[in-house]
Amino acid sequence: MLDAKTAAPLLAVDALQAWYGESHILHGATFAVLPGEVVTLLGRNGAGKTTTLKSIMGIVGQRQGSVRFEDRELIGRTSDHIARSGIAFCPEERGIFASLDVEENLLLPPQIKPGGLALEAIFGLFPNLKERLRSQGTKLSGGEQQMLAIARILRTGARLLLLDEPTEGLAPVIIQQIGKTIGTLKAQGFTILLVEQNFHFASTVADRYYIMEHGKIVDQFANSELNAKLGTLHEYLGV
Repeated sequence: MLDAKTAAPLLAVDALQAWYGESHILHGATFAVLPGEVVTLLGRNGAGKTTTLKSIMGIVGQRQGSVRFEDRELIGRTSDHIARSGIAFCPEERGIFASLDVEENLLLPPQIKPGGLALEAIFGLFPNLKERLRSQGTKLSGGEQQMLAIARILRTGARLLLLDEPTEGLAPVIIQQIGKTIGTLKAQGFTILLVEQNFHFASTVADRYYIMEHGKIVDQFANSELNAKLGTLHEYLGV
C-alpha cells in the first residue's frame, strides 16, 4: 500500500489499531508520508480519520501496530515525547485558551527543536493575528481562531504538522488564505498530514490522498490521478 518512491518516509504507519475504551476504531491502517509532502486523509464521518491523527500523537486510549517517525518507533511513547520528537497536532476544536490573549496563546507551546517560525514570519502568514495580539483568544472570529491554532504550532520547530479539519465552518475567503498558508509551509520544508471533509479544498493543496473506510486505508492516489479517480471518489465519499 505504501507509495513506491526513493525517499524514505518521514512518517510510516503500519497495521495501526486504536481503541477508545471498548470501541475498536482503527483496524490496521497502513500508510506513509514522505518528507515535504501534503497528504490528505479522506473518508466519510466515522471512518477513523481524526482517530488516526490522535493515535499518531498517542492520545487515544490504546493503540497497537507501528508508527515510525524519522525511523523511530512511537508506539509505547507518551504524547509529550511524541510532540518533542517533532510532530505537532492542530485539533479540529482548535484548543484556544479563553483566559489568554492572542500573544499568550501563541507563546504557550514550548519550542522543542530549532527551525520554528519567528513571530514576524507567523504574522506574515496571518496578518490578522498581529492586529489582534491583545484580544482574548476566544473573542476572535472562527477564522482567526483557526489561524491562531495553526500559528501556535509553527513556533515549536516541529516539521510534521497534523491538521484536523482546518477549514470546517469557515468562510471561503478564509479557506483560501489557509490554502495559501499550507502552500507556503510546504515550500518552507514542512510536511503536512491533513484530515479534510472539504474535498474541493483538499484538491488545491494535496500531493497525495488516502481513503479511509471503517478504520482502514482502502485506496490511495496522487493528485495527478485526480480526474481519473473522480468516479471512485464519488463512491467512497459521495462528492
